[in-house]
Parts: sequence; C-alpha cells; structure tokens
Amino acid sequence: MGQTAWMRRGRRHWAWGLAAVAVVCCLATILVFAPGYLSPDSLDQLRQAEGKKPLTDWHPPVLSLVWQALIAVTGSIASLMVLQCLVFWAALWVLARCVWRLTASRGGSLAVLGLGLTPFVLTFVGVVWKDVHAAFALLAACAVAFTGLLLRDRDLRPAVRWGLLWLGVLFLAYAMLVRKNAFLAAIPVFVMLVLALWGAPGRRTWVTCTAALVAALVVPAAAISLFAAPQQTKQGAQIMLDDLVHVLTVDELRSADVSPALRDRLVASARECERVGALSDAYWACYRRPADGLRGDSGEITSLWLREMSGHVPQYLQYRLLLFTTLLFETDYPYKAGVSRNDLGVEVAHPRLRDMLGTYVKGMAHDLPWLFRGWFWLAVALVLTLRPGKGAFAMPVRALGISSAAYILGYLPIMPATDYRYVYWPAIACSLGLFLLWPGRGTPPPPPKSPGATAGRTLTARRPADAGSQ
Repeated sequence: MGQTAWMRRGRRHWAWGLAAVAVVCCLATILVFAPGYLSPDSLDQLRQAEGKKPLTDWHPPVLSLVWQALIAVTGSIASLMVLQCLVFWAALWVLARCVWRLTASRGGSLAVLGLGLTPFVLTFVGVVWKDVHAAFALLAACAVAFTGLLLRDRDLRPAVRWGLLWLGVLFLAYAMLVRKNAFLAAIPVFVMLVLALWGAPGRRTWVTCTAALVAALVVPAAAISLFAAPQQTKQGAQIMLDDLVHVLTVDELRSADVSPALRDRLVASARECERVGALSDAYWACYRRPADGLRGDSGEITSLWLREMSGHVPQYLQYRLLLFTTLLFETDYPYKAGVSRNDLGVEVAHPRLRDMLGTYVKGMAHDLPWLFRGWFWLAVALVLTLRPGKGAFAMPVRALGISSAAYILGYLPIMPATDYRYVYWPAIACSLGLFLLWPGRGTPPPPPKSPGATAGRTLTARRPADAGSQ
C-alpha cells in the first residue's frame, strides 16, 4: 500500500511538473512576442478594435470584437496575444496531462508539451492572425476531447458530459468564425469530441450534439451581423479576380462583357501580374483598386467568372493546380518578423528576442525545409488517416489526420496565396498525431462505458446514468 501511495504521489508530481513547464513556456512566449507580431492584416484589425476604422468583414469581425473587449478591460493591445498564448499552452498542457494519465508515459507527455517549442509551431504562436486563432481554437477543442476520453470510463454526470461538449463546440465555432474554411478541419475534430465523450453515441445524441454545434456557430454570427453590423466588402470576389486575370488572356479580358472601367482594370491587372511575376493575390499585387475596394466591382466580377470559367475549364484547373503545387512544394512566408511598419506607434518590445526567434526559425527552415512545406504535412496527414495505429489514441490520431488533409485539400479552389500559415493547423495536428502514436501503441483504448453505449437497448435500473444519454 505504501508503494501504491508513493506511485500516486509521483503521478501527481509529474502532472504538476508538466504544468510548471507549461507556465514557464507560456511566459517566455509572451515575452518574446510582446506586444504581438502584427502584419498589415493584423494592424488593420487593430485599428478596427480601437475604433480608428469602421468594422468590416474583410477580416473576421469576431477577432476585432474580441480584441476590442480585451483592450477595454486591460487597456493593452498585447492582451489578445497574451490570450492566444494562454489558450495554446493550456491546451498543450491538458493534452500532455491526459496522455500521462492514460499511458503513464513521461516521454510521451513531455513530447506533446514540447510540441509548442518546435520551430514550425513556435514561429506563429504570438502572431495575431486569424489562421493562428483558428488553429489554437481547434487545438483547444482537441484538449476537451482528450479530457472526455480520459473520463469516459467513469460514471460522469450528464451535466459534466454536456458541459464538456459545449466547451468543445464553442472552441470549434470560434475557429469557424475566424476562418471560414476551417469547417473542413473542424468537422473531424467535432466527431472526435463526440466519440471521446460518449464512445458509442446513439442517433439522438448525434443530432443533439450537431444542433449544439450549429447553434454555437449561428447565434454569434447572427449577433455580430445584427448588432455590430460590419461593412460588407465582398472579399469573396478576390479569389474570382485571381482566376480571371490568370486564366483569361489579355485579349479575352479586353473583350469581356463588363463596364469599361472594370475592363481596363482587369487588363491592366493581368499585364502587371505578368510583369511582376505574381501568381496569386492579384487584388493586392496587381489590381488598380478603386476607393470602394471590391464592393462596386464584385457583381460584375462574379458574373464574368461564372460565364468564363465554364468555358475555360482546362485552363482553370491548370492554374489552380499550379497554385496548389506551389503551396505544397514552395511554401512561402515561414516566419513573420515582428511588427510591420505602421502609424500607430506599435513596435516589438524586445528586438533581440525577436532576432533570436528569427534565427531559430529561419535556420531550421533552411536546414530542414520540409518541416515548413505543405507536401510534407499532407503526406503525414494521409498516413495518419490510413494508419492511425491500434492503441488508445487510434481514433484521435485518425481524426487529426482527416482534419489536416481536408484543410489542406480544401485550399485547392480558394487559395489566395502560398503562405505557410495556410498549413499551420495541419502542422500542429499532424505533429500531435505523430507524438500520440508512440505512447498510445501499447495502451488499449478505454472501453465505451458511456451512456451512448446503450443506445437502442432497454435501460435498466442497474445503469441509472443511461437515462440521460439521449
């Protein structure tokens, strides 16, 4: 008995040790990235958060509104970066703790926590981007799912089970609100969450959980649209503009059935993109933007795209495949160096720490470039999907693989550029999946002692918890 008590104390001490490491790493990350690394996109959202510019839907309004609320409470623009660092390291700690509790693997739990220090993950931890927020929200939902997996073989009260579900779907909803195409990555994580909490959920459980996810997404989206009323920018036309100026020839654009002003802009844009070698992002790189951006042109651009792409299917597919292979094999922008020039007076708080981080990330990107390439993470995602192992984490590993592969492949028709941030979530998810293969291989999956395991059977008094399963 004394030995058992000693072992229990050792388990608790290791869990607290993981927490201490996570706290130190979180504080160090906040120090390095203070007040948050900001690109022109980030600065645009900061201006909206501070009320210096009207709220628009070009970037996700929910991010600007959250930033606005944090600034109102703390008085600091660094508050959003601090929040995302806290969420990131808290999620990794929860995952590491669950791995430790489920497998008793010190190395496995430490590897999961150490994921945050790898160069291909650490590079963006303090960058205020919607891609980063989406990735961390998905990671937090995974942490909730692993908590459910840890507790699944216990007689949980229905309130606890549903409370965990709501926490998970709120993270998933936020991921989809800040990054529209994140729904491709969120659905497999949602399935993992439900299976982790119920094991063998019945039909009514699936319907109720799905309704919770839809409500968590629709209600805040409707509230933002109704009360915040962001200006409509018609950003979707940006992708169609890319297709038009890269698929159609200059002669075809010159004879396009659009207004003369738009026709001239399209022709000039196609010529400029060819001159500067811009394969994508024509709106920013080549387009003579009118004062209202895309709002005035979006209708004609959409109509022209629908008419012309149907007659240029081979050229369209070639262009999109070329852009996608560039994302996979020539992935760009692996590091965001501090704060872009701005008129807000925002600068990096610790330039030497920034330079140290840049040396670490860019050095690893030079020495091990495949860690920052889309093809590598797509390949890993497919392997995890097809060969997730047979241990305790087979189901989560497969879900992470499907989530990553779906997210990368989903960029094929809509990719605006070839930046590494578009494969940032797959890099995190696939790394986590790889780290889970090792400690989970010798541990059998927990039995589905959940209320959902009895779906479709006659309930008995011997299992009172089953009464609330559906």
